[in-house]
Amino acid sequence: MKTSRGNRTITPTKKAEGIATVRLFWYNWNMNYTNKIQKDYTTYSRNYQLKISSELEILIPCDESVRLLSEVMEELDYTSLYRAYSHLGRKPKTSPSTMFKVLVYGATEGKFASSQVARACKRDVNYMWLLGDEPAPDDDALNRFRSKHLSVAIEDLFYQFVKKLREIDEIKYEHLFVDGTKMEANANKYTFVWRKSVDKNSEKLEKKLSDLTAKLCERYGWISVEAEEILVRLNELKTEPFVQGKGKRKSQLQKDFEELSELLERRKKYAEYSGILGNRNSFSKTDTDATFMRMKDDHMRNAQLKPGYNIQLAVEGEYIIGVDVSSERNDNLALIPLLEKIEVNIGTKYDDVTLDAGYESEEIYTYFGQKQQNCYIKPQNYERSKTRKFKNDMTLRENMNYDAEKDEYTCQNSKKLRVIGIKAVKSKSGFISEKTCYECEDCADCPYKKFCTKAKGNRQIHVSKKFIEQRRISLENITSEKGILLRINRSIQAEGAFGVIKQDYGFRQFLLRGNKKVLTETMIVAFAYNVNKLHNKIQKNRTGSQLFEKLIA
Repeated sequence: MKTSRGNRTITPTKKAEGIATVRLFWYNWNMNYTNKIQKDYTTYSRNYQLKISSELEILIPCDESVRLLSEVMEELDYTSLYRAYSHLGRKPKTSPSTMFKVLVYGATEGKFASSQVARACKRDVNYMWLLGDEPAPDDDALNRFRSKHLSVAIEDLFYQFVKKLREIDEIKYEHLFVDGTKMEANANKYTFVWRKSVDKNSEKLEKKLSDLTAKLCERYGWISVEAEEILVRLNELKTEPFVQGKGKRKSQLQKDFEELSELLERRKKYAEYSGILGNRNSFSKTDTDATFMRMKDDHMRNAQLKPGYNIQLAVEGEYIIGVDVSSERNDNLALIPLLEKIEVNIGTKYDDVTLDAGYESEEIYTYFGQKQQNCYIKPQNYERSKTRKFKNDMTLRENMNYDAEKDEYTCQNSKKLRVIGIKAVKSKSGFISEKTCYECEDCADCPYKKFCTKAKGNRQIHVSKKFIEQRRISLENITSEKGILLRINRSIQAEGAFGVIKQDYGFRQFLLRGNKKVLTETMIVAFAYNVNKLHNKIQKNRTGSQLFEKLIA
């Protein structure tokens, strides 16, 4: 069987003839088209016609979320964003508002890297529709915009959207649900600096530096002076350049100068580390704002300490209405700044705030009492207090008999624990709590002592009476019908927001470094989450719903 192609005839019946024919074909093709191989692929000739509509409008479905996103973001005031640009520089090719649009839309689809968004702007119809007649930005322009300019205005833009949700009655400033999570930073987990190591090494260094300065003053006949002044004097004594390299013999002056210089350089380094640490216990050299925190198990079942940030989200009506990024590991220290930021930006405070057990402390209870807000906080011992083991453990203070008139406890051995004093305890944030100290009258021959205390003397307990009363009120709040409803909704709305962001969007690690840039990255994701949530509620006819009422019958 013979087939004809041009002026040549191919007979594939024989293997050798077939191979020769294929080689001849590619040779002729290369000879004809070598001069057309170049970066512009439109120069190649084709025997087909590509047909595409010139109007992107008809390619976007009427119920596509990108239309809602564009509508929402067109109503924002971008004055603060444009002020972030210098009037002396050249104007960006793509307007800042458009770049903000494509970044947020990229986050709705799980595209967080600027390179991913830049590639989508050239290939995806939805991104092209958002760009309109403007050129597609490259990844450098997007990254520069996000890191330098958007970080100045992102909070203003985010809370503008929150106020828009209030105007359309999607949120009502009534029930606030707060949750936090630890998220890994873009930092090397082996570049750690620990406070204990810095303090210990700094103390050793000061002792060594003191001994060296005393020895140098004695050697050169100087009166005791500071190490920095000794270094200057040693440099002045230099009559010829110090030698360097293998085989060179250093003078005693050079040895003293280099040893003192090294110690002073280390002192400067430790002082810099202490300034970066502040009130924290650790930081990463790669990202100095990141703190080493205990993360949840990774895919290798490894729950090691990693550099990260404490992300706090405040949710109402399934929308994220507040975001904050903290370098503190404890949720208690991150909560109050979040609530104050929300109050400043929306201009009001919430009636009810629901939190999980990780936020319980006397400081938090006192804060809500001063603000005259209702707090629904699950006590840290709530789940454990319902167990049989807890109820039968008579060594616990909660199971001891308390006489309010005499202000004393009675243990299971019928011994009295009486007041021996009152002490003030200061927290890391500066909050002072007053605790009453009780001591048992005699634990010498008590058969329960080995189960009750490890102290050599009598057992002591330290009790904050104010905290006990606050915990009792909070327990009544969370066990009421309203409290149960709010706790269920907190689990769904606040924890659900983190579930969507981490699992559905795939946002588990930051790309940027530094507290300010990380906050910008988080707020972009929160903005995208709110757009998607509004779109879903509109499409499912659930707009206006605040709580999941049907979950309790």
